[in-house]
Amino acid sequence: MKTLHTVAELQSLRADWRARGERVAVVPTMGNLHRGHLALVERAKQLAERVVVTIFVNPLQFGPNEDFGRYPRTLPEDLKALAGLGVDLVYAPPVEEVYVNGFPPATTITVAPLSSQLEGHFRPGFFTGVATVVAILFDSVQPDVAVFGEKDWQQLQIVTRMVADLRMGIAIVGHPTARDDDGLAMSSRNQYLNAEERARAPAVHASLQAVAAGLRAGRRDLESLCDEACAALRQQGFVPQYLEVRTPALDSPIASTRDFVVLVAAVLGTTRLIDNLRVTLD
Repeated sequence: MKTLHTVAELQSLRADWRARGERVAVVPTMGNLHRGHLALVERAKQLAERVVVTIFVNPLQFGPNEDFGRYPRTLPEDLKALAGLGVDLVYAPPVEEVYVNGFPPATTITVAPLSSQLEGHFRPGFFTGVATVVAILFDSVQPDVAVFGEKDWQQLQIVTRMVADLRMGIAIVGHPTARDDDGLAMSSRNQYLNAEERARAPAVHASLQAVAAGLRAGRRDLESLCDEACAALRQQGFVPQYLEVRTPALDSPIASTRDFVVLVAAVLGTTRLIDNLRVTLD
C-alpha cells in the first residue's frame, strides 16, 4: 500500500493502471476511519482491480462555527487500519494540493435545490464544499467507480446527481450504514459523546424506526408522525433539527410512493448526530 500526497505522483501511478486496463475504485473519506469506512473499502475491492482511499479534511465544507479545528486527524492510525485490506493507494493531500489556486477557491459546485434542503438548510454551504472537493478528488484520481456510505444519504444523492449532470462517467455506489449493536450509526463524531450521552444516542435510530413502523402500519399523516418522533427525542434530551419522510431521491413528490427514506438530525449535548432509514413497503 502506497501513500502519496501530490496529484503528480497520483496521476503517474493512475496512468500505469490505465495502461494495464485496470479498473479503479475510490473511497473518499476525511480520515479517522472506523468499521464503516473499512466496509466501504471491502465493497470497493469487489468492484475494481485497484482501490484508492482518499483522506482529506476538507475546510470548504465546515462552517465558521463548526468543528474543523478539532476534527480528528489520525493519519498514522488510519494507515494501520487500512494495512492488509488490499488498498493500493492512500491519497492524503495537503490543502494547497487540493485547492491549487488558493483557499477558498473561486470556482465551486452547487447541486440545486438539493444542496439547500435538510442538512443544507442547517449547514449553509456544506454541500457546496462536499460537491466541490469530491469533483476535485474525482479529477485527481480519475476513478471508474466511487463508494459512499448511505449514512450520509443526502450527500450520496448530491454526488450522484453531480456526476450525472456533469457527465463524469463514474459509477456511484452506496453501501449500507454500519451500526453499533445498539443501532447507533457509526460516525467519527460519536467520540465527542460522553458516556452518559452515548447511552442515550441510540434514540436517534429508534426515532427512525418509530416513523418506519407508522408507515408500515399505513399511516400517511407524515407531519404528525414525525412530530411524535421528535417529541420522543426531546424527552431524551435531544434538540431535533429535522426529522422528515422523503422519497429516496429527496426531490420527488411524496404522494403515492411505497419507497421512502426517513432522515433525522439532532443535537445531543455539543454533538450533532444524523441518520436515515429506508422504508420499502410490500
